[in-house]
Amino acid sequence: MIVDSLLVIELLSVGLIARGLTAIVGLFVATLAYRGYQRNGSEKMRALAVGIGLLTAGVFVAVLLADITGAGNGVVLLGRGLVTVVGLCVVLYAIVVA
Repeated sequence: MIVDSLLVIELLSVGLIARGLTAIVGLFVATLAYRGYQRNGSEKMRALAVGIGLLTAGVFVAVLLADITGAGNGVVLLGRGLVTVVGLCVVLYAIVVA
């Protein structure tokens, strides 16, 4: 019984660390894209920075908030999916339109 609960806690911690690391690296890449926007005034780079930020840190925050509020798995997946779709739409905008 105790071993099972420790395994669940350990798996949750590994997942949180992996999501957090992804968010940190994604924010670093988004920061580089935003600096490119500031340097060159390129609207594409700004949209790309926002899209990458949503795809990485936005998903992390959405899942973290859903976990903190005790939402069910369906709500977590819905929130994560919505943030991912919005982030991909912003990246698509950066590539095609801007």
